Amino acid sequence: MFSGIQTATIVGVKAAPVRVETSLSSGLSQFHLVGLPEVEVKEAKERVRSAIRSSGLPFPRGRITVSLAPATTKKQGAHFDVPIALSILQAEKVVKSETLTGFFFGELSLSGEVSPATGTLAHALCAQEHGAEVLFVPPKSLEEARLVQNISVVSAPTLGSLVDHLNGQTLLPVHTSCDMAQLAGRIPPAIDFAHVRGQEAAKRAVEIAAAGGHNILLNGTPGSGKTMLARALPSILPPLQYAETLEVTTIHSIGGALTTQQPFLTDRPFRSPHHSSSAISIIGGGPWPKPGEVSLAHRGVLFLDELPEFPRHVLEHLRQPLEDGEVTVARAAATFRFPARFMLVAAMNPCPCGFAFDPTRECSCSERRIEDYQKKISGPLLDRIDLYVHVPRVETDRLTQEEEAERSETIRARVAAARAVQQERFAKQTWLTNSEIPSGHIRVHCTPDADGKKLLASAMEKYQLSARSYTRVLKVARTIADLDGSIGVTATHIAEALQYRPSPRLG
Repeated sequence: MFSGIQTATIVGVKAAPVRVETSLSSGLSQFHLVGLPEVEVKEAKERVRSAIRSSGLPFPRGRITVSLAPATTKKQGAHFDVPIALSILQAEKVVKSETLTGFFFGELSLSGEVSPATGTLAHALCAQEHGAEVLFVPPKSLEEARLVQNISVVSAPTLGSLVDHLNGQTLLPVHTSCDMAQLAGRIPPAIDFAHVRGQEAAKRAVEIAAAGGHNILLNGTPGSGKTMLARALPSILPPLQYAETLEVTTIHSIGGALTTQQPFLTDRPFRSPHHSSSAISIIGGGPWPKPGEVSLAHRGVLFLDELPEFPRHVLEHLRQPLEDGEVTVARAAATFRFPARFMLVAAMNPCPCGFAFDPTRECSCSERRIEDYQKKISGPLLDRIDLYVHVPRVETDRLTQEEEAERSETIRARVAAARAVQQERFAKQTWLTNSEIPSGHIRVHCTPDADGKKLLASAMEKYQLSARSYTRVLKVARTIADLDGSIGVTATHIAEALQYRPSPRLG
């Protein structure tokens, strides 16, 4: 007997359809899996055998051949357990063939319970794209699957309950797509900008970075508030739009970063890897490539604290995603592309001891040591950062004042207004923020007035700015104009944008 069940497999950050076919024939008891299965798929044989028998269902005798088509695509993931089991039961005529019209996903325990597997949202989007009307998922993956519109979702706790539902004996609840109003809630920020004393200039720069999605480097003495400013940044970012929620949640689902308490993301991700992280963990890759920290930070923030402590070769890997907004991982069998459109927020000290430019503390580092420390960050990487901010020591009277600083909620309203202007401006484009404007569209959206052009030309000549720095100044100026509610870019906006370019020494 032959049978076929629809499922999918992860390829990069998307899922490709897979048809599970089973052939039963007489002969010695053998169970073969073909179709380029990875190790976790091959191990499904024992899980499926035990789950079927533990559910009180008949497991066929003789030769069993399960094919995962197309045979040219590698299959990985434990979610093939459920479709393999159903395909065998269909071939054995335990399950009615006419009811097996949807897409099926889920890992089986030896007792027959259906457990969640990574990549549920990618599988659900694949099912929707290929016209499936119903999707069968594990109970703990229900909320994640319900993000996809125009598809019904059924969650089965056990293999036995799924078979009973398909045979029409005991029907399981059918769930529709979740209400988009459920995505509007925000997790209260851990750090509010009201908690940051002083540092008005740095706060202004962080607000500009948030409004336009710009990269920012915070440089200052230890204890000046650099890390606190960076960790407060998510509190002023607007929530993800629906399309962004799907995109970001899919990446986190494939990366195994979701939990049952957080089945999808509505707030922008904030990733803060340690400086001992490897290049693969930051960029992504591996034998079967998976998204790294730059992709998990997509549409959010990648925070690198103590930037010079990261190995230089790891930092150099950031140059391509910062420029292109994606990571390309090439393998012999295929090339994978992972989205990586993130805000880079970095913090560093001016020297190893941290007090090179502190007027109140004496620096113990030699000139050569300071120079070597700052050279750990290459020129091309620095050129890809839009705003450079010196964060000085906060005076004691500012720390002890009782007056509360401006709250994140107030700043977020200004950032959201500026982003709304950009959303309207780029409604027919593929990019979302000013930082993403391609070079060919700079003149369309960022051309300053006559005085602004003169000021920028003078700065280019005086400071020997590169072509990349020129375009980044214009993008930052465009964001400053949006925050001011200005239609055009003026000399005032250019002047403020220029002050965020780096000095020869990062002090």
